[in-house]
Amino acid sequence: MAETQRFNQSDVESLTVAAVARRLGVAPATLRTWDRRYGLGPSEHSSGEHRRYNGSDLARLTLMRKLVIAGVSPAEAAQRALAFDGDVSPEAMANSITSDVAVREELVETLIRAARTYDRNFIEELLRSEMAARGITNTWNEVLVPLLIMIGDEWAESGTGIETEHLVSEIIKRLLQEANAFVQNPVNARPVLLACIGEEMHSLALYALGAVLSERKIAVQFLGARTPIEAVSAVVKRSAPPAIFLWAQLDKNGKPEVLGEIPSIRPAPRIVLGGPGWKREEIKPAVLVDDLLEACEEIARAVGA
Repeated sequence: MAETQRFNQSDVESLTVAAVARRLGVAPATLRTWDRRYGLGPSEHSSGEHRRYNGSDLARLTLMRKLVIAGVSPAEAAQRALAFDGDVSPEAMANSITSDVAVREELVETLIRAARTYDRNFIEELLRSEMAARGITNTWNEVLVPLLIMIGDEWAESGTGIETEHLVSEIIKRLLQEANAFVQNPVNARPVLLACIGEEMHSLALYALGAVLSERKIAVQFLGARTPIEAVSAVVKRSAPPAIFLWAQLDKNGKPEVLGEIPSIRPAPRIVLGGPGWKREEIKPAVLVDDLLEACEEIARAVGA
């Protein structure tokens, strides 16, 4: 694993609000909200010019986005992001500044309005249509991630709307479960194992990954939330998966010692970890990924796809 290093103003060119929004896959309005409410704004300012984000700003916002999507409250995520000292792996920073996402702002606003009126059927039909037309990966990056972030921000600001967040999350999970249908003629003979480790309950990202893998003809075995390491080990012994993906949002679930309990088999599976519960410096020889696309690519390489 590469050593971490400090990224500062000289490591990344000065970025506008619009540029950062594209690179993180959030709406510009979300960045302005995070600046106003939590102080996660751009550091640079020159007289007569708009303020601009530097490398340290981008690193903190990347962490903020990752935590919120993992289910951490926006207020707590902001505290952790503000305390972040700007150290980040070169790989993670490279990913965060090279993968622009075109947020579908009008569609996201339409979905938020429908959620406020509890129009379940409209939300489901619109998202189902979007997934069919644009695919799971694009819909996740362009619509679902910005939608979940904005709903979380509204909840943090007003203290109400938990029912809206639950409604949208339940619809998204159901649609992703449908997309996790049986894969005909998969590229892998032995399914990839997906699980939320320990007592982890936040499984939405796991469903999204399973749906994207199914879209790419990669068969998966989905163990879901609250999977003890003993259950993971039993499946590894019986099915010898080519890759294992373990999700941990909370620190108490991302314990590096559990990785040593995974049985040694041949050929050895690629162990891929996701979620803010893992600490990059503690998980060798596993691979820690930062987003859905990176997880999918790691697993695809493991199965030879």
